[in-house]
Amino acid sequence: MNLAIIPARAGSKRLPKKNIKLFFKKPILSYSINAAKKTNLFDKIIVSTDSVKLKKIAEDLGAEVPFLRPKKYSDDFSNFNESIIHAIKWFNNKKIIFNNTCCIYPTSPLINYKKIIKGFKLLKKTKSYVFSGCAYRSPPQRSFFFKSKKLNLLYSSNYNKRSQDLKKIFHDAGQFYWAKSKTWLNEKKIFNKNSNIVEIDYLDFIDINSIEDFNIAKKLFKLKKNY
Repeated sequence: MNLAIIPARAGSKRLPKKNIKLFFKKPILSYSINAAKKTNLFDKIIVSTDSVKLKKIAEDLGAEVPFLRPKKYSDDFSNFNESIIHAIKWFNNKKIIFNNTCCIYPTSPLINYKKIIKGFKLLKKTKSYVFSGCAYRSPPQRSFFFKSKKLNLLYSSNYNKRSQDLKKIFHDAGQFYWAKSKTWLNEKKIFNKNSNIVEIDYLDFIDINSIEDFNIAKKLFKLKKNY
């Protein structure tokens, strides 16, 4: 059995109420719920939230909200892993056991359900987590910073190397995270040597944390609609 958990707490300092902010006339949360539905992989799709208002919206969008998340897993210092672990344990205590659990971020309107399916298939061959990853557009090995108003290379040994000779480096795309439920409970580090990624194209990626991110997401969404 597979469980989809969409963690969507009420508090968001940089972009208030971002999980239910309208994105082309739909609550942004709806895009993650619909992507989970389209996969036909999940026995349950739940939203983990601490908000009664958000609970009602999520249920109207077709997700289940079987509990309200405790405040201790919903403040600014909580790690999203804690909300996933709490949900798995909640079901375990009711003797409802899910073999695999996928965390899907609520603010991913560009998410492609086919990538979630690809992640599930890859999970069968992976010892730990499978998550969405995006390659840096410019090689971070040639990054620089300023200290005492002087420019410093982050890795001076790469100064004379061609970009194509540098290793391809990825960052977390913040869309979804697959793992066996027992892995969520026992392995706290998602980024480890036994994990794997599904590569996300940079035009399909935006992690919305601010109004600037939100506006960029709208432009990317329109761009993809016009392909």
